[in-house]
Amino acid sequence: MNGMIPNLLKQRAFLTPKRKALLFENKEWSFLDLYKEVEIYAKKIASLGVKRKDSVAILLANRPHTVIIIHALQQLGITSVFLNHRLTASEMVFQLKDSQTSLVIGEKELENKLAEIHEIYPNVVSKTVEEVQQQKEENYPFINEYLMDDVCSIMYTSGTTGNPKGVLQTYGNHWWSAIGSALNLGLGEDDGWLCAVPLFHISGLSILMRSVIYGMPVYLYEHFNEKIINEKLQSGSVTIMSVVSTMLHRLLDDLKESRYHERFRCMLLGGGPAAKSLLEACLDKNIPVFQSYGMTETSSQIVTLSPEDSLLKIGSAGKPLFPSQLKIMSEGKQLDANQPGEIIVKGPNITIGYLNRSEANREHFKNGWFFTGDIGYVDEEGYLFVLDRRSDLIISGGENIYPAEIEEVLLSHPNVLEAGITGIEHSLWGQIPIGFVVCKPFIEEAELITYCQERLAKYKIPNRIYFVDELPRNASNKLLRRKLKELIPKG
Repeated sequence: MNGMIPNLLKQRAFLTPKRKALLFENKEWSFLDLYKEVEIYAKKIASLGVKRKDSVAILLANRPHTVIIIHALQQLGITSVFLNHRLTASEMVFQLKDSQTSLVIGEKELENKLAEIHEIYPNVVSKTVEEVQQQKEENYPFINEYLMDDVCSIMYTSGTTGNPKGVLQTYGNHWWSAIGSALNLGLGEDDGWLCAVPLFHISGLSILMRSVIYGMPVYLYEHFNEKIINEKLQSGSVTIMSVVSTMLHRLLDDLKESRYHERFRCMLLGGGPAAKSLLEACLDKNIPVFQSYGMTETSSQIVTLSPEDSLLKIGSAGKPLFPSQLKIMSEGKQLDANQPGEIIVKGPNITIGYLNRSEANREHFKNGWFFTGDIGYVDEEGYLFVLDRRSDLIISGGENIYPAEIEEVLLSHPNVLEAGITGIEHSLWGQIPIGFVVCKPFIEEAELITYCQERLAKYKIPNRIYFVDELPRNASNKLLRRKLKELIPKG
């Protein structure tokens, strides 16, 4: 993608310096305030020896300094590598090595995790936010404009096989994601976006990028607390919020008979289709829910269902955003309406590719189209229905869990001969993973759970592990995960 784009925060601070940019607890920053703090942080980070085109990883919470550090790295032309703090140190080290990251900036509370990382990977330098703040400022040329293809951020996403893949997100990707969202949701002078989703996820980062592009304030929350957030949504200061189904359930349960302020105009819902009962409850309270479909590779949502269609098209993710296209393919042919196949998307918000993954790039990117690996269909009116997200993907509380990653850990145990993972429905989390293993000699379930806890993020750990004589396989000996649930003991 050709073209240039000005330094986003610098341009925004010049255009609308007095507008609110960031609000956190009892403090707020204008865009000019934010830019001044970002300048200081950028000079301190520059003193650590990193330079343009380098990668710096951040292991940070939803706090103002995180927003400032993200923008500071952009001023220096440095690529941000976002680490999910729920991962184990060994999982993070793979990502650091893959992205050739030499510096990690982390929270003081995560010093133990930083020490674990350094123990496994001594080449990496770790600094807490407080240590960065103590650095002397060093002048380094700031970036005045970016090429649209310049890589802004890297986020790792697990595949159905193998190690996680680093998704390269360019400034152009973020720009067009913001434009597509504005054309879909609209944009008002008084808009304010509440962010209680993690900034290390594309759902959180995309809100920050839209903030500087739109000139819109972000109401940042470190933790999701339904009572506190409901009070904010009733105050009239917030107009848009990003959620997954579990968050929306909790908000509704706490809201009871109350209603949101009339200025609140959009609940952007991701992480899988919503239940009809949830949508009806929102309709009853005049809460506009925009269901969506997207992923790290599309820099946030690429398909969205508007509120007027939410009950007419139950289970649908909607239609593509204006700059994007979508079709359903199977065996090289585009399918007609209501025929399930692979979801293929195209648009300027889609990643330029995976870092160091030539084979995956050949598989997923063809003739300008991105082959998602997800299965779905479009109806006669062009509305997308997602049947399986990346085939066997488990979505738990908005987090993507890939069975192959958990199976690999289980199979590394000396007593486990075969392993299979699938998801079952859960009232709070949407889905949770459960495991099935063939063992010899026998091992206690608790020991296997502990084994997983030492190697996997908490949300990936199987809720239950069942011991079976054999796993269901096809003629090619391929594991049939869809048949695993049949092995659950009756009753």
